[in-house]
Order: sequence, then structure tokens, then C-alpha cells
Amino acid sequence: MRGRGRALVMLAAVVALAGVAVAYAAAATRRDAGPGRAVDLAASGRVLFVRNGRVASAPLGDPAAPVTVSGLTCQRFYAAAGTGVCVVVRPGPVPSTYAVVVDRTMKEVTRVQSAGIPNRARVSASGRMVSWTVFVTGDSYNRGGFSTWTGILDTRTGYAVPNMENIQLYIDGKRYRSADVNYWGVTFAADDNRFYATVSTRGRTYLVEGDYGRWEARTLRENAECPSLSPDGTRLVFKKRVAPEASARPWRLYALDLATMRETPLAERESVDDQAAWLDERTVMYGRQGDVWSVPADGGGAPRLLLRDAASPALGGPGHTGAAASMSAR
Repeated sequence: MRGRGRALVMLAAVVALAGVAVAYAAAATRRDAGPGRAVDLAASGRVLFVRNGRVASAPLGDPAAPVTVSGLTCQRFYAAAGTGVCVVVRPGPVPSTYAVVVDRTMKEVTRVQSAGIPNRARVSASGRMVSWTVFVTGDSYNRGGFSTWTGILDTRTGYAVPNMENIQLYIDGKRYRSADVNYWGVTFAADDNRFYATVSTRGRTYLVEGDYGRWEARTLRENAECPSLSPDGTRLVFKKRVAPEASARPWRLYALDLATMRETPLAERESVDDQAAWLDERTVMYGRQGDVWSVPADGGGAPRLLLRDAASPALGGPGHTGAAASMSAR
């Protein structure tokens, strides 16, 4: 009965999210009547985010400063090194979901069709690798629940994997196969090959370390979701389940030292259901209750409001620009 109840709760949540996503996409399309202002994804000293369905930009350190709002509509967005990924639902008789890759001027370079409700998005530090996650329903193994599709795109080669569920998975060192394997929340290392993500199967969630070239992933530990790798590659910030699903505060942000596997709870005590992004080597930012907040990644300090009415934060900056721009649109 407990499993059935959990599935029904999940189904209700997904149905509600689906309705919101379609209505949101329709409203965002209506807002596209205005062109918006130019936003440079590679401009330093600015935070990129989504406000009222549009990608926007604001200077760091001043929540009250004027915001530049573009004409690009997204439900989920991320950018690095002048490459952006916009995950969007386009309304219609059968709504379509796309991961749209844009260059630093927000010009579309290519798109990959997906299905479902946009949930996560990430770009590697160089701008080469792009990933996105959507919620979907209807997989045969769901039994009334939902699953995720997570895609990865190599912008240098143009090769896209719309759903990475067939990657070779090893749990506790043993090859693992199951129809209910789901991945989400990819974060890339500096070499554009190693990555971390969440995998779920048979009611458990794991943090995995993946090798893109070898197309395999290995579990590192349980109960670590939506990881975000620090700029120096030594730590992950993730959300950890600390209470039952029905609790008002089921999640807590933690930092994980990859050398020692020691975890540290962050000072944010409110529940955070987001994939954090690194603001600098010491600080992460994340969406919570319709705003973007930041908190030190060492467990000290206190949460600080960065932006009102904002989501999907990313740090602007030049990095290694041109990864997406060099790829021809298909």
C-alpha cells in the first residue's frame, strides 16, 4: 500500500506539473511579442536566470540593480562559456519539448527534441557538453508513476543522446541492469568527459561518476541527488533527502568532499529542490520558493537573497567561447 500511495502522489505531482508547464509555455509564447533586450551570455560579473519565463541578466552583488530581460523563453536554462541551453515546451495540439542550444548572443545553434516537463539543465565549463532532464510519464515500468529522460549533447561533434538510460551502470562494482533505471541532474568535470549525476532504481537513488567516452557510470554513494561540481573539481554540492516525501522540508543541501567522501550540511535549512550552481569557489546559488539564494559551500555563514522572482541561475562569463557557435545548426 505504501508503494501504491507513493506512486499516486508522484502521478498527481506530474499531472499538476504538466498542466502548469503547458499553460506556462503558452503564456511565455504570448510574451514573445516583444523582442526583449540583448543579453550576452559571456559577459563577466553577471548572473543569468529565468524570470517570468524569459532569460534575464543582472550584475552580481546587487539584487536591486536593473535587470536586462531577453526575448528567449525557457522553462529551464543554464549557460557557461558563451553557450546556453534552453529547455522549453512549445504549445500545440501535442506540446513539444526541446533542448535548444544558443550561442553567446542567444542565437539558436541547434535543438534536440525531447518529451516531458523541463526539470534540469547544465553546460560544461568549456561550453562543449550540454545536458538536460525532463519528467515523462507512460514508460511501461512506471506503474502509475513517472520517469526521467536525461540527454547529453556534444556540441563539438553534434552527437546527441536523447536519453542516457542505456549507459552501462555499475552498482557496488557489479554490472547492473533494470528496466526502471532513471538518470537526472548531470554535472560535468573540466575535461568534458567525466561527469556526475543521479540514478534511481528500485526505490533507491545513487550518486554516480560517469565516463562519457567509455559510456559507463559507477555508483559512489546513496542519497545524493542533483550534484553540482565545484570549479576546482574537488567538491560536489547536492540535495539529500532528510525527511519523508510528505514532509514540508524533505531536502537539505550538502557538500561532499570527493577525496574523503565526507559530507557537510550547508547553512540553508529550508528545503531546496534544485540543482545548485557555483557562484565562485566558496559559494553556491540555487532556486528556492521563487527566488534565487546563495550560501557558503563550507557549511558556515547564512543564506543570502540574490534575486527576487528568479530561477535557473548560472554565472555569466567568457570561458572558452565558440563551442556551440562552431557547430552548424541541424
